[in-house]
Amino acid sequence: MKTFAAPVAGAIGFILLWQVAVWLRVADPILLPPPSEAFTDTWAALTRGTLALDTWRTVQRTMLSFLIATVIGVPLGVALGAKESVYRSVEFVVDFFRSTPASAMFPLFIVLFGPGESTKIAVAAFGAALVILFNAAYGVINARRTRVLAARIMGASGPRIMADVLVWEALPQILVGMRAGVSLALVIVVVAEMFIGSTDGLGHRVINAQMLFESGLMYGTIFVAGALGYALNLLFLLIEKRFVHWAGR
Repeated sequence: MKTFAAPVAGAIGFILLWQVAVWLRVADPILLPPPSEAFTDTWAALTRGTLALDTWRTVQRTMLSFLIATVIGVPLGVALGAKESVYRSVEFVVDFFRSTPASAMFPLFIVLFGPGESTKIAVAAFGAALVILFNAAYGVINARRTRVLAARIMGASGPRIMADVLVWEALPQILVGMRAGVSLALVIVVVAEMFIGSTDGLGHRVINAQMLFESGLMYGTIFVAGALGYALNLLFLLIEKRFVHWAGR
């Protein structure tokens, strides 16, 4: 129960702060409606409008992008990490693109894939894959050398050491990368839905609400996107605690 008390208290505190800002007329009420209006408009859009479908489409794109990123990033990161000299030779390229804002890559991906669904998936998968690859490689590189040495002394082959020692040693760091990757994939998908010819998705709904001056729905959709990101992050934290109980030991 205490685990949920702090987040709930934080959410209530934020809503109260928002309400105080409305009372103090910090901004025009049309631009900053009260929380009650945002909740009412968002609930109506979820039950009678298209917000539920928009949320589902964003989840679909995010999970597909994340799946592609994981399938590419984890094996490649582990392979590069096992050969540190090889990883160091490509480290600049990985860090360069990992540090480049995803929105700056939109024109390139539009040229490669066209202004359609493929571009949203590809650019989100690209960004998430780099984060996952980076963490997987460093997880392998920083694996405890004593365990690797013990496996070699016992006669384990290179592939056996990779599968039974390095991967398991690197798994906590890999999951950290996957948690960061799924959050980044969500962010990129939402931004892509805003600017790359979308007819659905949370990003499209935010931009559409802004253009129509539906401020309550706009803020509500933003909070739905934030809640989705929080839920995905929490899910991976639970997975880490449940399945990687040896982390740090």
